[in-house]
Amino acid sequence: MNKILVIAPHPDDETLGCGGTILKHKANNDEVEWLIITGMLEEYGWSAKNIEKRDKEIEQVNNIYQFSKVHKLNFPAANLDQIKMSDFVKGISSIIKLVKPNLIYMPFRFDVHSDHQITAKAVQSCIKRFRYPYINKVLMYETVSETDQNFIEGRAFRPNVFINIDNFIDQKIDIMNIYLSEIGIHPFPRSEIAIRALANLRGSQSFNKYAEAFELVFECH
Repeated sequence: MNKILVIAPHPDDETLGCGGTILKHKANNDEVEWLIITGMLEEYGWSAKNIEKRDKEIEQVNNIYQFSKVHKLNFPAANLDQIKMSDFVKGISSIIKLVKPNLIYMPFRFDVHSDHQITAKAVQSCIKRFRYPYINKVLMYETVSETDQNFIEGRAFRPNVFINIDNFIDQKIDIMNIYLSEIGIHPFPRSEIAIRALANLRGSQSFNKYAEAFELVFECH
């Protein structure tokens, strides 16, 4: 049995990036925990109504995935650059030490969204094998509307791991539809058509109908 930690800068990144893979892990009786980096708090300017709505979405999503545990660091969304990197690394490291995962899913280092970039940079400091010897594999996932919009960095997403999600694509989209404020109508990038199209493309690249693609950071045997 694998012990897995899925790191999401925001609720919805876990589903966009590896929702089908999470469902497949759960079907295989793997233990999966969810780390949400950012949160909505009144001190960050969010209304009580928005906070309640987001909490309900997270609860609904958790009820479907049946994560073993949900961890929330509650750093300010879209303002991670205001957090000291040492505090950020300390927060992520504390969760990794608690969970002791052998497999980590993390956002792509060169996503357009600064929260994704900062999260990935901090995670890099928390996956050193000489400090975290239980981590055997780390994969970066792609996030439609963020990974695919990287036109400037000169470092495109290079998938080299593909996971078949033929049996889970519909449920992945159903879960994504829980995030009402994040999903839109095509050609909005986070649309059902776009999500399914990306899974279909990754499937065709790996001789599956639908797949999710990842970039391998490292794997130890």
